[in-house]
Order: sequence, then structure tokens, then C-alpha cells
Amino acid sequence: MYDEILVPTDGSKAAGHAIDHALDIAKTYGATIHALYVVDTSIYTSLDAGADVVIDALEREGDAATKHVLEAAEEAGVEADAEVVTGTAYRSIQQYIDDHAIDLVVMGTHGRTGLSHYLLGSVTERIVRTSPVPVLTVRMEKEDEKAEGDASGEETAEPEE
Repeated sequence: MYDEILVPTDGSKAAGHAIDHALDIAKTYGATIHALYVVDTSIYTSLDAGADVVIDALEREGDAATKHVLEAAEEAGVEADAEVVTGTAYRSIQQYIDDHAIDLVVMGTHGRTGLSHYLLGSVTERIVRTSPVPVLTVRMEKEDEKAEGDASGEETAEPEE
């Protein structure tokens, strides 16, 4: 059923939870994991100076995030590939899905706090709406959400039951 599983990552805890789920599914189906980090250059187009420095730092961050996925996959006995690309996040993910015959996308419901939290959340929502393949969204555990909210000074609301 699933041969190629894409895990877009930003190195956050939310992405880590998605990686755990993707690895479990990959082991079950004998699938290959594809780790993808997108350096979203659309965010930095308005920077006059210093954009290259920021993009270089994000590429290094992407290398570390995808290396983490490769190491986790190796430990789990799952075949894995990794790629760091530049472009608009949702378009790059969609292109990767098409270019690599992806069967399933597994991604966190949100990333880090602040701007990247907003961006990954919106990217996830857009991929859910437009993906030609199933998308499994993985929510962070309540303890991690609370800790992340506390660390950033942001409020985290508990869902009403």
C-alpha cells in the first residue's frame, strides 16, 4: 500500500513525532522514508542584505534535520533518502511528491514557535488540502505543546471537551 513515504521536517519536536509515526508505518509496509527540508526562500526575498547568510544557516539546519531522520531510519532498519531544497515550502513539497512517486505524506501539525510555527502550520494545512496522496498529520503531545508554549512565552490553550 505504501512504498514511498515523505516526511517534511524542520527539526522541531512536532516533526520528530511525525518521523516516529512515519518510521512505524515504513516498517509495517517495507517502505522507504524520504526526509525533506525546504529552505523557504520566499520568506527572505525582502531582505536587502544578509539573505545569503540566513539561507546558508537554514541549509545547515536542513542538513542536520534530515541527517536526524536518516539516523533514526537506520536505527529502525528502514531505507531512507534525504534532500534539502530551496523554494516555497508547499510548492517544493508538492513537487517532491510528484517527482518521487510518494504514496503518503506524514507531517507535524505545527513546527516551532513564532514565525516558523505559523509557517509550518499553514504549510501543513495547504498540503492537506492539495495533496494528491493521503496526508497523515501528527499532533504534538500535550506535554510538548505546553513546554514549547511556556518556553516561548506564548499561551497554549487546552481544547475544550
